[in-house]
Amino acid sequence: MKNLKKTAMAVSLLIAVTIINGCKKFLDSDYLFDERLTTEEVFTNPDYANRWLAQAYSFLGSNYMQEVSSKKTVPFNFADDMYYGDENDGYKRWKNGQYTENGLNGESREIWNTAYKGIRQASIFINNIDINTKFSAKEIADLKGQARFLRAYFYWILLRTYGPVPIIASEGIDYTKEYDDIAQPRNSYEECAVYLANELAEAAKGLSVQQGIQQIARPTRGAALALRARILLYAASPLANGKAPAEVAAAMVTKDGKPLLSRSYDESKWARAAAAAKDVMDLGQYRLYVAYKKATGDAAYPATVTPPFDSNFSNSAWPSGWSDIDPFESYRSLFNGTVPAYQNPELIFTHGQNQGGEGINVLVLHQLPRLEGKGYNSHGMTQKQVDAYYMNNGSDIPGMNSMYAGRPGYEGRYNSAPRASGYVKQEELASYPELGPLGVGVNKQFARREPRFYASVSYNGSTWNLLNAESVKDEKSNMQIFYYRGDPNGYKNTSYWPRTGVGIKKYIHPDDISNVAVTAYDQSRMKQKVDPAIRYAEVLLIYAEALNELNGSYNIPSWDGSRTHAMSRNILEMKKGIQPIRIRAGLADYTSQVYADPNQFRIKLKRERQIEFFAEGQRYFDLRRWTDAPSEESAPVYGYNAYATKAQADLFHTVVETPSLPSIFTLKMWFWPIHYDELKRNKYLTQNPGWTNPE
Repeated sequence: MKNLKKTAMAVSLLIAVTIINGCKKFLDSDYLFDERLTTEEVFTNPDYANRWLAQAYSFLGSNYMQEVSSKKTVPFNFADDMYYGDENDGYKRWKNGQYTENGLNGESREIWNTAYKGIRQASIFINNIDINTKFSAKEIADLKGQARFLRAYFYWILLRTYGPVPIIASEGIDYTKEYDDIAQPRNSYEECAVYLANELAEAAKGLSVQQGIQQIARPTRGAALALRARILLYAASPLANGKAPAEVAAAMVTKDGKPLLSRSYDESKWARAAAAAKDVMDLGQYRLYVAYKKATGDAAYPATVTPPFDSNFSNSAWPSGWSDIDPFESYRSLFNGTVPAYQNPELIFTHGQNQGGEGINVLVLHQLPRLEGKGYNSHGMTQKQVDAYYMNNGSDIPGMNSMYAGRPGYEGRYNSAPRASGYVKQEELASYPELGPLGVGVNKQFARREPRFYASVSYNGSTWNLLNAESVKDEKSNMQIFYYRGDPNGYKNTSYWPRTGVGIKKYIHPDDISNVAVTAYDQSRMKQKVDPAIRYAEVLLIYAEALNELNGSYNIPSWDGSRTHAMSRNILEMKKGIQPIRIRAGLADYTSQVYADPNQFRIKLKRERQIEFFAEGQRYFDLRRWTDAPSEESAPVYGYNAYATKAQADLFHTVVETPSLPSIFTLKMWFWPIHYDELKRNKYLTQNPGWTNPE
């Protein structure tokens, strides 16, 4: 019998071989077991086989594989919408491009290595599990489907981070050959997308429609199809679909000159993305999560704030309207741990406990107020993001993006009306129920905004609940948090304060508070969260975005070939993607003029994603796939004047450029650099634009 170590070498992946320091160490698969086992002994034994698959899942739990992250490991959650401030000026270096081929925190090598380790682990499982006779045929199909999903997911992380990467043959390579003989170039973006779409369709055939409560982090058929839709959307987007900037397209080639990004536009790619989203919708397994209306409440769980009257939605119950739901709590509780993963009909895939050590709770720790919440008070929101949220009647906030007036790329996305002035008085609170009973002193720029604003934004004077506060100094429940200079959470010559005068509340539960010791990572008083890696809202917006880009009509087979989707720019179908998002948010539908004009709709759609997916790891990559990054990421960062004191309240609420948060966008920022070690080991591998090759 061939021992497991030799089998692992026989099926080991090319990149796995070429990226790991020490071939022998990496190819040794005995790390799972205390004794040397044969292939047959491992994969015919259900326990060992499950342990092998569990090891593949463990790579998903790496900090480097996270969709939603704090500043500690991967910085992709921070774009033009969200920043962090600390003693190391990490965000400043991040936004200035002051990082090397190692990345900012060593991510360059670790993302690549971890993903390819996971790919290798899943591939060995796929190639050997059929010899097991104790699992039923259905069980083997589901297990193989899980492994195929994981392999595709790891490839997806690589594709979005580095751009096109080498796709390794599933049957493996001849490990006896020299590195130079087994090296291979990067596949094109199109080849990667087609391969992954096919793999995920194959995975979906074997995967269960639902997983049990104890297996909530295992992929389902819907997870495979939703990831497929996301990948096809990226492949249809300008960067990968013939509209990349010339200097990027010219630099993204193999050593023999093969283009890695498509040089010609193909509209049918949008139709395939729309059809892939429709495949998920047609499963009938998912719906947006909503919290239902209640009559009474308190500061932590306020009574429903009814949106302004809308003739389409106000008089209808969910899902046709918002008459019986609470838009604020619907959005807030989706992320803050209120709803267990198994009770969340919107959650298509989550890492669950595979979040790594720097997951959402560490993100929350960096958002909690410094004194009262015993957090780090270091994650903040840019003025651009504050302005993106609508007023509660669906109109733009007065002064929206006025700081970018006349700047290329911002046409039709700003207004020059004066921003609201003045502060809410005690006798006015009844007119501003959205601010809660502690809204006195809040600037009226923050009043009468849409519900997602209050679930996400820690504006100056917002209420933090901190219901787990103990009867000790500085710990109290339901406190207004101000960011004026000299206040406990404002600028005080310390490292931890929101540079724009705006903090973040998304993912915050009313119970959340950190340890009494300010610098400890004790999460015992914080509600546990699960990451929203893929949720149904994304599928709906993929559908609307892709349909909007169609001029012609296309017949696209469904994922399993059982039917054909007729795809065209059908406004009624586009509304199926947009309206549920707007209704859940308590906002009126877009006007008929917006629906009729693809350019106007595209602007609105991008804004909807900016709001809906804030702090979910989407914005950074959206800006690149749309080719909007040069205009958006290079625009100066604005915020409120956080150096002003409470006595200078009007000055504080004046929008100014934030000099400590500089922004540029250069060629090297389109894709993450490939580490020197990989380039040295694979003679055909080419570096990304703007980065250097090893000597």
